[in-house]
Formats: sequence, C-alpha cells, structure tokens
Amino acid sequence: MSTFDSSKNKKQGSHDTVPPPNLISFMLKSWKPKPIKQVAALKNAEYFRARRKALSAKFPGEWLIIPTGHLKVRSNDQHYKFRANSDFFYLTGNLEPDCVLILAPENKGHQTILFVEPNPGKTDATFFTDRVKGELWEGARLGVSESRDLYQIPDCRSLNELEYYFSEKVKTSSKPFRILRGNSSKLENWMNSDGSDPLEKDKILAATLSEMRLLKDKAEIKELALVINATKRGFEDVIARLKTAKSERELEGVFFTRARVEGNDVGYSSIVASGAHACTLHWNKNNGKIQKGDLLLLDAGIEGNSLYTADITRTLPISGKFTTEQLEIYELVLAAQKAGLKEVKPGNDFMAPNVAAMKVLAEGLERVGILSTTAEEALKDENQFYKRYSLHNVSHMLGIDVHDCAAARAENYKYGQLLPGMVLTVEPGLYFQLDDLTVPVKYRGIGIRIEDDIVVTEKGFKNLSEHIPTEAKDIEKWMKSIWGKSSSRQKPL
Repeated sequence: MSTFDSSKNKKQGSHDTVPPPNLISFMLKSWKPKPIKQVAALKNAEYFRARRKALSAKFPGEWLIIPTGHLKVRSNDQHYKFRANSDFFYLTGNLEPDCVLILAPENKGHQTILFVEPNPGKTDATFFTDRVKGELWEGARLGVSESRDLYQIPDCRSLNELEYYFSEKVKTSSKPFRILRGNSSKLENWMNSDGSDPLEKDKILAATLSEMRLLKDKAEIKELALVINATKRGFEDVIARLKTAKSERELEGVFFTRARVEGNDVGYSSIVASGAHACTLHWNKNNGKIQKGDLLLLDAGIEGNSLYTADITRTLPISGKFTTEQLEIYELVLAAQKAGLKEVKPGNDFMAPNVAAMKVLAEGLERVGILSTTAEEALKDENQFYKRYSLHNVSHMLGIDVHDCAAARAENYKYGQLLPGMVLTVEPGLYFQLDDLTVPVKYRGIGIRIEDDIVVTEKGFKNLSEHIPTEAKDIEKWMKSIWGKSSSRQKPL
C-alpha cells in the first residue's frame, strides 16, 4: 500500500496486537488468484476527457498537478467519510482518496497521468495489518489496471511511484508548474522544498477551474436534475413524518435516510428550522421541537453518487395550513422570487435577480408597515435598510459544490454576466427576529425562504425544481395529499 497520505493515523491501534511472523506467513498463503477482468468505462468518460483537454489548452507548456486530498481525522483514529476534491473529480470522475492527476507538458498539449492506489490483493501483508487501507479492513481498492479501464486514462500509475516521478521529472524540469493547493500538504511540501510560499499562479489555476465549472455541460445538467428529483422525494418523506414528528432532528434523520438511499450523502448540513429557528439563516443545530401553528423552513439537498448536489428550500406550515400572517409574508417572498426569476436570462448581470427581488421585498416591507422609510429610501446603496430583514443575496452558483465555483474571480462571477449553461439558485427570504421592535408582534418569529435551482438557457431559464410546489395553495394541497397516502402506513420509528 502507498504511504502517500497525511491522515497521521497509526496503521495499528493501541488495542491491536503485533502479528507474529508465523501468522503473517499463514495469512499470505492459499488464496484464490484474483480474477483478471476488464472494468467497464466510466459513464460520461468523454466529458471528463473534454474537460482535461480544455484545461490543457489554458496552460500550454506548464505542469499542472491536481491532488484529490486525503482522509481527514475526525477524532483520534476515526476519519470522516472521504469526499473527493471537486476539481479533481470534475477532471477525472475518480472518488478515491490520495490520488493525484498530473498534466505533463508534451509538444503542444499535455500527457495525462493519473496516480492511484495500487491493489496488491492478498500478496502483501498490509491487506490485513493496515487498518487504514487494508483490504480486510476497508475493502479492496480499485488498482492501477482497473483505474486505467474505468477512467479511460491510458497512463495510470501506482502512487508508490509518485515521489520518484516528482523528483526525477517535475522538479528537474525547466518548465513551470502549478498545483491545486489545500488538498495535500505532503505534496505541496515536495513542491516547496526550497521553503517558498504558495505562488499567485497557483491561485490562477484554482480560479480557472472554478470558471470552467461556471458553465455546465449536458451530463452535469442531467446529474443535477436527478438529485433534484431525489430531493423532492426526501422533502415528501419529511412531510409524511411531519404529521407526527416531535423534533427537528427527527426530520433531519428522515431526509438523511433518503440521501443515503438515493445518493452519496446530503450536499450540505440540512437546515430543519421550525418556528423562530428559521430566522437563523444557517440553522443546523436542528434541536428544536415541532409545534403545530409554526412554520418549518427546510433547506436541504441530496448529493448524488456523482457528487452533484441539489439545493432546495421550502417553507411548510406544520399544521398543513398557513395562518393569515404567515400567508401574507409567504406571498411577499414568493412574489420576490418570481421577480428574480424574470431576470435570469443570458446577458443580464449575475446580480440582476437580486436587485429585482430586493425591490419587491422592500416595497412589501413598506406596505405592511415594517419599514419606517419608503422602499426607495431603504434600497439606496448607502442605506440598504431592507437587509435587516433579508440579510443574504438571492443567488449563488450550484453544481458539484452547493456554493459552486467559489474560487472564480469576482469579475467573472458576482460582477459577471449570466450565460447559457450556468446553474444558480434564486432564493429570497424574510426573517423577523423575536426581539425586533421594528416588526409588529404578529410577524415576529416568522422566517420564510423559497429556493429553486435554475439553469440559464439560450432564451431565458429552466427551473429544474419547478415540480416541487411553491404556491401556498399548492403546498397545502401537496401536504394534504402526502398525509392522506401515509395515513395507512405504519407509525414512524
């Protein structure tokens, strides 16, 4: 097994015994030979190849090093579940820890080399002595030849060769290199053996990858549609349990079950906020009680096995029907979202949906008597009084990460234009704190957000989550329908 990792985890625990030589000898004998079979090519392998080719064209004559990262210690000898670096996955489709992608300058382009964990099977004692990577502990790794077949990268090599390759090829080359930093301190130390600091040019590599990911191809849109559909089913699971649920954490667990059944995980920490907890924008303690008459703000998304994630928010009346005050504010937020959606079109500024939505919110806040100034005054850049009740902007990019393309330069993202293939959220919200004396008592403790996942098209936009109800009457009908179907089921655990 490769030693290329930085998990700092002992290969054996303090409670383990050292295997005697006779046991090692016995364990290495009499195993059925590993069958030789070709692994089927990864679905959409041509898209990963096209992305590597596009990246190559942006950095001619330079070494590009993209590691996926290592296991992270949760506590003592326990690790978090591994999740591949998003850029590495975007270029390879590989989900295994410790791997490294190298684009080596060659002629007018690059040679693609993928370093992966070897799989010696049961010919090496580590298959039972190494609790971090051993086959009997963690299951078999894919291996070099299998990776070559799966990822359709002809030059796959063992991680055992990586350090030698760096010292003999990369470090001795006269050509410049860039490395995607923040994923492997050990690899960065190899590159910075002279003690130099991370270089500005490495930030350009990260920015370039983020900006490539701003525009989604057909395969990515398809993956997003799949996880959004799964997320709808997760929301329906939550609604079914909402009838009898006692706590936010119970509902969080219900959604997580759907995420594990249909995908890899949740795409981010689920926000399951009942009552005034919805006024905390990123409430994920999820330790509150479920009470009739309150609203439930559910902001959650399923991350698929392809790592693309949905990001949906719906605000649901726990009793199944909005109160007069809840409905008044809900309709205001929905109107703001509709105004924002109208501004999602090619050529518009990325911030255009936000400007439109905030105008509707400010005018509504004036109309219900919450703003002490006019909406026009509140919207001025030097004031922005409306933000007391709506702190966040309405959009961010979405894809492999919930806040996708985070390293993109501001001029190409926040201050850039919308282009066909971009996927973004549109999610206005209003949040009235319990102790806010500027808000009439009848509205205090109400928090509402409505969020959909939108792809920019040639002529406008497509709402990928439009089949998840947003109209208040449709939400009430949706909940009633689900409760009717679930009434004959067994009681929840």
